Amino acid sequence: MASPASNRIASAVLRMRTPTLRQPISAFSSSIRHYSSEAPPPPLLQKLKADLKTAMRAKDAPRLTVLRSVLAATLNASKTAQPITTDAQLLALLRKTQRGNEEASAEAAQANRSDLVEKEQAQIRVLEEYVAGSGVEEVTDEQLRGIVTGVMNAMTAAGEVTGGKAKMGEVMKTLLAPGGPLEGKSVEKAQVARIVKELSA
Repeated sequence: MASPASNRIASAVLRMRTPTLRQPISAFSSSIRHYSSEAPPPPLLQKLKADLKTAMRAKDAPRLTVLRSVLAATLNASKTAQPITTDAQLLALLRKTQRGNEEASAEAAQANRSDLVEKEQAQIRVLEEYVAGSGVEEVTDEQLRGIVTGVMNAMTAAGEVTGGKAKMGEVMKTLLAPGGPLEGKSVEKAQVARIVKELSA
């Protein structure tokens, strides 16, 4: 007859050899990373991605260069705290890219490199096409002044601003905030800052 000590040893060995039963999936639910559903990409971004495939098939070099550059910048932005999530933001990127091409074209012209000038101009024409067809609401300086004035009056009446630089910063923050009066509109941050500064003087 086996001793109590030998029985304990045998039981321990049996437990070591017996595979652990898998826990039900529900037991791991707390460790699964749940991703929130993302908003659909801006329509203009979808168009750029579709046009990239078309440009590749057509071997349209200027358009390919522009689209690859813009889409790469969009991807990089998605990894930051300021991703491009609206057509207005994408339009701002297109205009920034266009300014870069215009500067490069001017430098090429000064260097008498007509070949590079034509290359840059071809890309500028592509960018102008997308800017013109973006469908984003354009805001004139006059309209922007009206919006800024309205925001400043409302903030002053509510006692939210005190004047000077602090006032300008608070007004800019309100104007450019998600869901703010300028959301979805085509405006340059520098343009907004200029008008806020003028009206704050």
